[in-house]
Amino acid sequence: MNVYVALLHFPVYNKNKEVVTTCVTGFDLHDIARSCKTYGIKKYFVVNPISAQRQFAERVLSRWMEEDSQEFNPTRVEAFNLVSIKKDLKEVIEEISGKNGSPVVVATSARQKGSYPYSKLSEEIKKSKRSYLILLGTGWGLCEEVTDGADIVLSPVIGDADYNHLSVRSAAAIILDRLFGKEK
Repeated sequence: MNVYVALLHFPVYNKNKEVVTTCVTGFDLHDIARSCKTYGIKKYFVVNPISAQRQFAERVLSRWMEEDSQEFNPTRVEAFNLVSIKKDLKEVIEEISGKNGSPVVVATSARQKGSYPYSKLSEEIKKSKRSYLILLGTGWGLCEEVTDGADIVLSPVIGDADYNHLSVRSAAAIILDRLFGKEK
């Protein structure tokens, strides 16, 4: 399976629908990496244009790659091995394209922007030899320039309540499970 995940910190919206850059969090690094490892994702890209934010992410990752950390929690190290820190989406796409050809870009959004069914995408991925890049947004979601430029925009994750503001970590786990989970 040639599926990649990228967590974008820019360009994303804040609550006032202004374009901003958000901060990297250790929770997003760790939790989404674990979800990616669980569902067989090839690589998890964390994308932030701010050098200090990328350095922070690299420090967190390097700490978990030290020998005592590997002994303390080897499964966390396995998950962190999937993480790659990038400056922008262009770098991500170039890396994937260099290995596997241009990826099908799949955007996610909590807004009613997309309507592509998870079951349809799941079947496509299983049958295809192409690479797929699933984009997740921090803050209040990916900017329209990202979703409009995507090949596919998935249906939003919606619960049975009026509230719809999941953390990106929770949304990532749900999305990956809908696409690649197995019922037992």
